[in-house]
Amino acid sequence: MTVTEGDARSFVVRGRSLADGEPVELYVGADGSFTAEPDPDAEVLCADGWILPGLVDAHCHVGIRFGGGAEDVDGLLAQAVTERDAGVLLLRDAGSPVDTRALDQRTDLPRIIRAGRHIALPKRYIRGLPVDLEDESQLPEEVARQARAGDGWVKLIGDWIDREAGDLAPLWSDGILVEAIAAAHREGARVTAHVFGEDALPGLLAAGIDCIEHGTGLTDETIATMVDYGTALVPTLVNIENFPDIADSATRFPVYAAHMRALYARLDETIGAAHEAGIPIYAGTDAGGQVQHGRIADEIAALVRVGLDQTEAYAAASWKARAWLGHPSLEPGTSADFVVYREDPRSDPAAARPDLVVLRGRVVSGSPARL
Repeated sequence: MTVTEGDARSFVVRGRSLADGEPVELYVGADGSFTAEPDPDAEVLCADGWILPGLVDAHCHVGIRFGGGAEDVDGLLAQAVTERDAGVLLLRDAGSPVDTRALDQRTDLPRIIRAGRHIALPKRYIRGLPVDLEDESQLPEEVARQARAGDGWVKLIGDWIDREAGDLAPLWSDGILVEAIAAAHREGARVTAHVFGEDALPGLLAAGIDCIEHGTGLTDETIATMVDYGTALVPTLVNIENFPDIADSATRFPVYAAHMRALYARLDETIGAAHEAGIPIYAGTDAGGQVQHGRIADEIAALVRVGLDQTEAYAAASWKARAWLGHPSLEPGTSADFVVYREDPRSDPAAARPDLVVLRGRVVSGSPARL
């Protein structure tokens, strides 16, 4: 007898761990968590397949409509369902203009770790998305406020086009970044920042930032600094594919357009060097705005393209990312959030899609019959 979708009962899942290829046998209790106690009467969810913890999109925007603007309630729900059906069961929402906490009431939807709203200065980010401060002196106070409003993360806009300069430029002075990141850390929150170019990175890193988003402007020097500090990187490779279009639309700012094309041209070399140096890298699609939701497979494939091996790429989108975000997996007492592939997904990451998705101990997508 097998477990069917929506059942709340104990079961066992057998297969092979994608992390090491070893056989695994996992027991799930009726409360939806893994248990260390084997149950000889447990129903069989699946008898074979490649098993790994639920996938993670570590840079996602639930609440931003594809093409721009804030989503309505139906749109929020559709985005979350799309991610879930792709096997993404944990999202780090790296800034949203709307309150998405109503989704927490749905036990069949992914968990969301929120960073509150982006923090920027006027006309230095996408209109309508960030909290725009009148003066950078307000940054530490706003960072503390967003830290209290979020789930342990705060998102800064580190650089953006400065139309007077006609190029990417940092938003914040080095001194105010030290104060702001210290304020977040006092609240128990980590800080990340959107950074495309080179110039904003030294100040952010020196201030003790915890993560860099995109990182297309990394240099040998800033890569070495990130290694020394243990700073994480979420490169959002599928979103960087938009750089040529961004450059083409910026004819009024030729220096900026040329800069964006240059960053794109050396993308694989830059992120490959970061990986080679040992920077912790995690998978994030930047879904919302310019990227459709549900593209984690494309991001995993892109990580392989820049130099991660297939197992490393899946680790960056699963078990290592979950540990980094404080959500351990496949351990007794933890929520039974996992995906199963009938065939080894490493053979073609871009085409791989889970055959079974289990969240909180219940089948939410796919079917055991596929396995």
